[in-house]
Amino acid sequence: MRLKALSIVLFTAALLAAGCGQTDYREVPQYTIEQFLNKVSIYGASLSHDESKILLTTDKSGVFNLYTIGVEGGEMARVTFSDSSAVFSAGFFPHDDRILFTSDQAGNEINHLYRLDEDGTVTDLTPYEGARSTFLGWLYDDESFLFSSNRRDQRFMDIYEVDGETFVTEMIYQNDSGYYLGDVSNDERYIAFSKYITEHNIDIYLYDRETEELKHISPHEGDVVYQPATFSVDGKSLYYLTNESSEFMYLVRYDLESGKREKVAESPWDILYAYFSRSGKYRVIFINNDARTEIQVLNTETGQPVTLPKLPDADISSVRISDSEKLMTFYVNGSRSPNNLYVLNLETMEYKKLTESMTPEIDTDNLVDAQVVRYKSFDGIEIPALLYKPHHIKPGEQAPAIVSVHGGPGGQARVGYASDIQYLVNHGYVVIDVNNRGSSGYGKTFFKLDDMRHGEDDLLDCVYAKNFMASLGYVDTSRVAIYGASYGGYMVLAALTFQPEEFAAGVDMFGISNWVRTLESIPPWWESFRQALYEEMGDPKTDREYLESISPLFHAERIVKPLMVLQGANDPRVIQPESDDIVAAVRNNDVPVEYMIFVDEGHGFLKKDNRIKGFKAVLDFLDTHLKETPEI
Repeated sequence: MRLKALSIVLFTAALLAAGCGQTDYREVPQYTIEQFLNKVSIYGASLSHDESKILLTTDKSGVFNLYTIGVEGGEMARVTFSDSSAVFSAGFFPHDDRILFTSDQAGNEINHLYRLDEDGTVTDLTPYEGARSTFLGWLYDDESFLFSSNRRDQRFMDIYEVDGETFVTEMIYQNDSGYYLGDVSNDERYIAFSKYITEHNIDIYLYDRETEELKHISPHEGDVVYQPATFSVDGKSLYYLTNESSEFMYLVRYDLESGKREKVAESPWDILYAYFSRSGKYRVIFINNDARTEIQVLNTETGQPVTLPKLPDADISSVRISDSEKLMTFYVNGSRSPNNLYVLNLETMEYKKLTESMTPEIDTDNLVDAQVVRYKSFDGIEIPALLYKPHHIKPGEQAPAIVSVHGGPGGQARVGYASDIQYLVNHGYVVIDVNNRGSSGYGKTFFKLDDMRHGEDDLLDCVYAKNFMASLGYVDTSRVAIYGASYGGYMVLAALTFQPEEFAAGVDMFGISNWVRTLESIPPWWESFRQALYEEMGDPKTDREYLESISPLFHAERIVKPLMVLQGANDPRVIQPESDDIVAAVRNNDVPVEYMIFVDEGHGFLKKDNRIKGFKAVLDFLDTHLKETPEI
């Protein structure tokens, strides 16, 4: 067995341990989960037509609703009043204060698109029974907008254009091949699509609406990702991202007439998106820099970068430039501070903070910054992770710990505020948030390493995270739990099943227990992604034996450590029987199991009250099984 060959006493690990905060002990108050979740989550930033106010999505009311705030600051004004299903902004109308928003029913992901008039009247613009609709954006002339819907065929998202005044709807592309919209040229002639073959092999197609010709512009061999980013303002070029002959994604300009290609921006990390402001004066690029967000704004007229505000211990993200190109909105987020909205005047370069998301009940100096660390796994592969050490570990003391696993499987643990992690750290748990092999952000080779090896090599990366923590000196490795949601929840179940003595307990939030059933029951609108998913995970028709071999449910008799499971009843991705069955099976082992079902949630818990109940129960469970005396 590979685990018998562990070797964790490495010189590099010793050096790292010396730098992981062994002498920063100080007492800090312990905060309740109510206090941690008393902060306000904020997303989106649509400027009104006169650029006087900004439309936000926030859970200030306990359920996500829409609010506005003036560009000069002031109190947020609530504009939607849902007390059940979450409401998310699609933005202001271009010429008035009407609003578009989306909402589903208690997390079922069957989103509809709604219009909110200035008198408060709400109209469902996509009242198609059982169909899912997604807002795609306004066209450049600001007279009509696009949305996608599977009302014609549950498997495919066709593209529709809606007149912004009459609301007459016209299908402009029947999407029988499962393409994803990338962008539409400003003259509305060209549509750029991406087409998934696998996660590692994605093509670009260019559709000419005048000739109705669909052109494949990324012919290649092997695994290469191509993704449309944006058209140039004059409509003569398409900018796209690719990792052709590279580990990381870079930006290319493709001339529509000549077919000539030119690399225009690259980084030692992935460029994840790029776009231009309305006249093309500014180009914005987002770089995924070692689990942190790096934004670059270029003034294309001068060729000089725009100097963004320097804000300590935080990253700028979600940059939007107003149509007038005078204002830029952005968010600032850090390990110890949730999203806050800022506005920058691009003429004076003065900026203003518009929101204060963190509750005054919590002193952010008492919270913990994530530290990016790396450790060697069983085969020598270097695994990146984020380490959180509580302030109140006394010198010589050893604390319990948690190995946190992100979702995906191709997700990434990133630096930023996480209420659940800060809550657990504040209550005495060391947390390591692992970017196991198969995580995005570390090159295409690393991203592919878990294919058809799920619950095996990536699981060992999590086991070796525990052994890395042993080298730090302040972790009691006999008291380490594993914790995760979605694919991370699967990793929890896999750890307790296939490495049953490695972790003292597990917390699974809507994780997969039976891969055969999950892959057979994926939502119909995932049809365009189905084959890519099968290539990575396995096909339930041809790879059933393999899928059963990595599914905890078929081996649940091996689970001997305490388990907690949390599940949303309306989850369309990981359906409730996945959790029901594993809970029943583990209870047959006479193993302690706690099970919480949220009847009004889907894949993830959006309501603040439910998050409070869930996280409080998680801490109680961990304290019971990892501490001698549970905390009150």
